[in-house]
Amino acid sequence: MLKRLTLLAMTMIMALTMIGCGGGDNGAAPKNQQKGDEVKLLGSETAKTHLKVGTTTAPDGHYVLGLVEMQKKLEELSGGTMTIDIYPNSALGGESDMIDNVSLGTQDMVLSSTGPISTFSDATKNWSTLDLPYLFESREEAYKVLDGDIGKELLGAFNGTGVKAIGFWENGFRELTNNKKEIKTPADLAGMKIRTMENHVHMASYTALGATPTAMAWGEIFSALQQGTVDGQENPLAIILTAKVYEVQKYISMIDLFYSPCVLMINEDTYNKFTDEQKKWFDEAAEYGKMKEREISKSIDATARQRMTEQGVVFTDVNKAEWMKVTESVYQDSSLNIDQGLLSRIRAITGR
Repeated sequence: MLKRLTLLAMTMIMALTMIGCGGGDNGAAPKNQQKGDEVKLLGSETAKTHLKVGTTTAPDGHYVLGLVEMQKKLEELSGGTMTIDIYPNSALGGESDMIDNVSLGTQDMVLSSTGPISTFSDATKNWSTLDLPYLFESREEAYKVLDGDIGKELLGAFNGTGVKAIGFWENGFRELTNNKKEIKTPADLAGMKIRTMENHVHMASYTALGATPTAMAWGEIFSALQQGTVDGQENPLAIILTAKVYEVQKYISMIDLFYSPCVLMINEDTYNKFTDEQKKWFDEAAEYGKMKEREISKSIDATARQRMTEQGVVFTDVNKAEWMKVTESVYQDSSLNIDQGLLSRIRAITGR
């Protein structure tokens, strides 16, 4: 509670400062794009209800392109009365901050990876189970779990926290990049500093692999890579490509260590104040956006390797069975809030 009150106070001070100073780069409204294939971020000016949604990803990335699809569908269903305004590239802060702000009502919506969710509240601590290494072997396995009863229960854990979790969108399978050497085996990671999300399971996994994990918000990663604060980082190919990580990281190892979903969230009070008809429009648009975003994610993945290879990136395929064996210990780490009952239910669905 103290943390949230402090965040609320800080947010109010920042808002007043921006009003007085005319705003800054991070707080400025995104501009609608009019040229070529650039993305339109702001919704219809004539809409009565504008919902501000933040992400940490690039304007041409799968998160934002999926949100654009949701935006168009919401305007269509509502007859132009409702829309969303999209703020990419951490313009509204890091993922942890944005989730807290949504819970406080100082931000309407966020599309976030699962990274910070397990530490958001006691009610969501078992979300760490979704972050286990090699939990899913394919997108289809993940969809079967996340779109079913287990996914509904996990989303429902947010009830009463100030956040309403709407659905599981896609981040993707996370690969390893660095600018020093090809990494084929866990032994090659010895002593290397790897940036991870602010996620205890991911950090424990890289520790098991022999690396030194360094939790860092996405907005800090480029300067850290350029200055050598960390040697590498891990992310799905769609983000490595669209955020141009490959410009500072020459080597990519295809380890598929984690399947990373992302979650669309909205402030509970904001959603509850919608009329029944508005809720129907919003829910349908969100589901449409989710399905389109997953398609976009697959499409970007399908061409990302070739596109980055043409830019001089060296890709390395690994023996994933070797990596799985080294990270098995993470499943039994009692400090990570792994829900063994939930894990058993997931394995019953995936057949592993």
